[in-house]
Amino acid sequence: MKCVAVEEAEGMVICHDMTRIIPGEYKGPAFKRGHIIQKNDIPELLNIGKANIYVYDIHNGLVHEDDAAERIANAAKGQGIKLSTPCEGKVTFKASQPGLLKINVDALHRINEIDDTVFSTLHTNQQVKKGQSLAGTRIIPLVTQEKNIMDVEDICRQHGPIIEIKPFPETKVGIVTTGSEIYSGRIEDKFGPVLVDKFSNLNSRVMDQVFVSDNVEMTVNAIHNMLEAGAELIAVTGGMSVDPDDQTPASIRAAGGEVIIYGSPILPGAMFMLAYIKGVPVVGLPGCVMYHKASIFDLVVPRILTGEKLTKADIIALGHGGFCSNCPECRYPLCSFGKAC
Repeated sequence: MKCVAVEEAEGMVICHDMTRIIPGEYKGPAFKRGHIIQKNDIPELLNIGKANIYVYDIHNGLVHEDDAAERIANAAKGQGIKLSTPCEGKVTFKASQPGLLKINVDALHRINEIDDTVFSTLHTNQQVKKGQSLAGTRIIPLVTQEKNIMDVEDICRQHGPIIEIKPFPETKVGIVTTGSEIYSGRIEDKFGPVLVDKFSNLNSRVMDQVFVSDNVEMTVNAIHNMLEAGAELIAVTGGMSVDPDDQTPASIRAAGGEVIIYGSPILPGAMFMLAYIKGVPVVGLPGCVMYHKASIFDLVVPRILTGEKLTKADIIALGHGGFCSNCPECRYPLCSFGKAC
């Protein structure tokens, strides 16, 4: 590139988007990269504060900001990602399908350590909608050394994809609801409808809900029946506390559950249990899932449904950011809950 006075730029080619800002009304390109400057463009360029401008004079070994952003974006993207065309040097990543956003955080950090490079994303492991903006990338100067872009591409080849969306496969869910007060009909179950709605939003179908008393044998039989019926995930509700009548954790163990964790550093969600029986995940859900918009359910179950086999360490890591502020108006997922830095 070379810098020339605007009055001398007629017939030359603009090498980057030029921004026009009208406070409260508009922010966007006044002139696009590649525009050939006409005589009547000169007053407008002066009006937006461009007494001098850069025009094309790119040497070998340098990459323009638009080309750099496109190369980084194409190298980094995985499934479920749609890219915008470069605008003012930036490419935006959008969701082409709903699902669970996955960011390779370590690789992202390595990319941002490379000179001139910017790659900014939403937090990993959150549910996203089709069309949602997820990330953006660009370089800081108008051009950068091609080696910088090649280094980014190398990281993506070795550790990519850097950003992707894992779809939620349609999953058959069985619900076992424990509690003598519900089993006897003394009170109405309110947990089932909440879970039907939550699982439906995750592309899963509740195939059946069975009610049992606070009895280990009944609960074990119900879990085994769900497995035989083809349940791909079993949610056991109620009876997760330390009260002597609450037998759900003991029942999951007695059913053959390989317990990954009982008790999580998440509030709400401390009395959560995750186990596996013959590879099928079984989640013991505390009552908070029923009446909190965001809880341990929303941090863990979506990941399980995409096929992740979570470890105890995965759950423990959620303690950083795992405290819900109980805002008067819940804004989840647009808040800090479940998002470690």
